[in-house]
Amino acid sequence: MQAYCVKCRTKREMKNTQAITMKNGKPATQGVCPVCGTKMFRIGKS
Repeated sequence: MQAYCVKCRTKREMKNTQAITMKNGKPATQGVCPVCGTKMFRIGKS
């Protein structure tokens, strides 16, 4: 799944993805940027 990396300033494929639920109850996907290692988020169903 692709997400925007704020550090690299580009869209990349996330690795180590996991489905999470945010504080407001909405679903999201959390992962890690394969290039720089920064946490990445994508809001919405995974």
